[in-house]
Amino acid sequence: MTAMRTCLPLAACLALLIGPSAQAQQADMSFFVTSHGPGKGGDLGGLAGADRHCQTLAQSAGAGGKTWHAYLSTQGPGAVNARDRIGKGPWKNAKGLVVATSVADLHSPNNKLNKQNDLSEKGEVINGRGDKPNRHDILTGSKPDGTAFTDSADHTCKNYTSSTQGAVMLGHNDREGLRDDAASHSWNSAHPSRGPDGGCSQKDLQSTGGDGLLYCFAVN
Repeated sequence: MTAMRTCLPLAACLALLIGPSAQAQQADMSFFVTSHGPGKGGDLGGLAGADRHCQTLAQSAGAGGKTWHAYLSTQGPGAVNARDRIGKGPWKNAKGLVVATSVADLHSPNNKLNKQNDLSEKGEVINGRGDKPNRHDILTGSKPDGTAFTDSADHTCKNYTSSTQGAVMLGHNDREGLRDDAASHSWNSAHPSRGPDGGCSQKDLQSTGGDGLLYCFAVN
């Protein structure tokens, strides 16, 4: 009773009772979908800017002690594969659920990625198909196996430096799309961006069902 009197109002008491467990889970988190993007469409400031965004959001959630990278592939000379820059796993979401045990598991049908498990750094579910607004398009610039595209088309908004012309490959965070096919159910390679500004503006990303969000993985 004395403890209850010292933590009025009730919200303070509840925070004392449930806060440490939730905070511990978030500190142990090693995977999340960004609750918001940098806000400049496909211009993330390159890979460095994308990684910095992941690190900042992880820090805000109490998981900044790890090194965080965005799941993104690049194109052209020195191209980087998204699968090669995210560590070895396993990866846990903000609730402590292991979504994938390894890089191979992540890129297999056995992963646990879906709308309910792909939580933000805050532990929140990201809006998917059927929600308003739909935010299920996640920037990846990758083929289904997590590797970079090798053709001449732009799949990365000029390696994440363009907010106008170009396009970027997107994955469906909720594994849902317009058709019942592999692409529509793909978490990392569903379709390219498109829109009235060319494909890489914030408005373009929002028009196709996204918001410039990223997958973030702890590499250590």
